[in-house]
Amino acid sequence: MVRRCLAVSSSLALSLIALLAFALPAQAAVTLEQKLAALSQFSQPTAGSAAAWRAAWQNQAAWADYQFDWSTDLCSSSPDQPLGFDFRTPCRRHDFGYRNYKLVNRFPANKPRVDDAFYFDMKQVCAGYSGIPKATCDGLAWTYYQAVREFGDLVVTEQQIRRIQQEVQRRAA
Repeated sequence: MVRRCLAVSSSLALSLIALLAFALPAQAAVTLEQKLAALSQFSQPTAGSAAAWRAAWQNQAAWADYQFDWSTDLCSSSPDQPLGFDFRTPCRRHDFGYRNYKLVNRFPANKPRVDDAFYFDMKQVCAGYSGIPKATCDGLAWTYYQAVREFGDLVVTEQQIRRIQQEVQRRAA
């Protein structure tokens, strides 16, 4: 009986260790596969994924080994709180997805899901409203979503910027 209890206890302990090793940030060198798994966990259009990302964002030091880029410009050149609807957190998570998938050269394959997660997050913001405010928020969320779907991967080089500046200067002369 004692041997059986020890076997069950050992099995439970090993299961718990394995679960914690997968669920918690790694403490040693992080492999590309581990980083991609974490990025995938943080970029799904689900409430669980959004909650996991928020928890990680609030405790970035625990994820230091992953070398994530947590920087953000929020909603870029669009208002972060259009008409008072607070899209800052959705924009932060969206920036996180874009920046980090670009760092591991996996952006094009993951962009649609990151954009879908952005739309999911904005709809969660809008779910806190009803009536005309909700319809207005939903419309803004749809507009922001369409903008990132169409223009989110737009890359402008320094050379293109200089060329446009020169053209503007030439026309102004």
